[in-house]
Amino acid sequence: MNPLVSLNLLLYRPGKYLKPCLESIFNQTYPNLEILIIDNNSADGTKEKIEEFLRGRRGKNNQAVRLIINQKNLGFAAGHNIGIKESRGEFVFLVNQDIILKEDFLSRAIEIFLENDKVAALQGKIRRLKIKAEEIEKTEIIDTTGLVILKNRRIIARGQGQKDIGQFDETEEIFGADGALPVYRKKALEDAKIIIGNQEEYFDNCFLAYKEDVDLAWRLRLLGWQAFYEPRALAWHARTAGESAAISYFGIIKERLKISQFAKYLSFKNQRLMQIKNELPRLLLLHIFWWLPKEIAAWLYVIFFEHYTWRAIKDFFKEMPLAWQKRQLIMEKRKTSAKEMAKWFK
Repeated sequence: MNPLVSLNLLLYRPGKYLKPCLESIFNQTYPNLEILIIDNNSADGTKEKIEEFLRGRRGKNNQAVRLIINQKNLGFAAGHNIGIKESRGEFVFLVNQDIILKEDFLSRAIEIFLENDKVAALQGKIRRLKIKAEEIEKTEIIDTTGLVILKNRRIIARGQGQKDIGQFDETEEIFGADGALPVYRKKALEDAKIIIGNQEEYFDNCFLAYKEDVDLAWRLRLLGWQAFYEPRALAWHARTAGESAAISYFGIIKERLKISQFAKYLSFKNQRLMQIKNELPRLLLLHIFWWLPKEIAAWLYVIFFEHYTWRAIKDFFKEMPLAWQKRQLIMEKRKTSAKEMAKWFK
């Protein structure tokens, strides 16, 4: 009745987030858990702090813990791919280092999977962590309640920046789970896995970080899988990019100014690679009056106002042939029609 869950914590120089994150993980009430801690070569004493934390918990629980130390920083996508491949659980719970979990998060999440074997991904209610100096404060501000894809192909985190007053208190189907804290069915991940040569990918390794969660959510939808939101699964997240689900052009630019140059580079490149892999021509044509003006504006903005993002254009064209190969593999297995996909574009 309690299938094995692999909880995969990915770290890169977590600093002050490490201890509260680990405490919330080891305080989970779910009884059948293996924990994989993947460190992306933090080289700052993180490994030693983890070992010290584990020594202090001897005798308190019986969770199996495995520590994987990468020789370099592989980024979010490749780092989690290693953990997923090593996971033995029927379900895989991906945790970022800047997360604090409510103790029954996982118990609530697994209930949804056991009720419906077509559910590939589960999204909990995630609120914002507020950081003041070394203090970490849990707030009532929503960080995300799931991914929303718009007709102009902008992706937003549902409810982001809003105060939680119960407006997202219903269990419901959503487009996909946010990469900040998704729970996946391992069978669905294996179905969505892309194999080219000796490379096996769940998340796209070319993405490094940013949009890899949306890319996987889109692919899972095309393959006929579902994603659900469960508000009783509660956690807090210290988001480092984006504070609100802006929709207007002015709002989008305002939010874009807040993120780093490297994040802008990855976001621009990965957005277009993701669309090459997953777009359906019928929907692209149907939504042309939404996405085309936005796409023209995005290219012009980067060309004239973000010279440091020009490298993204070069790398996009360099990586495009591989994205086309991956598209062919995805479309060969596609089970969802354009009509069925259309309802997810808002």
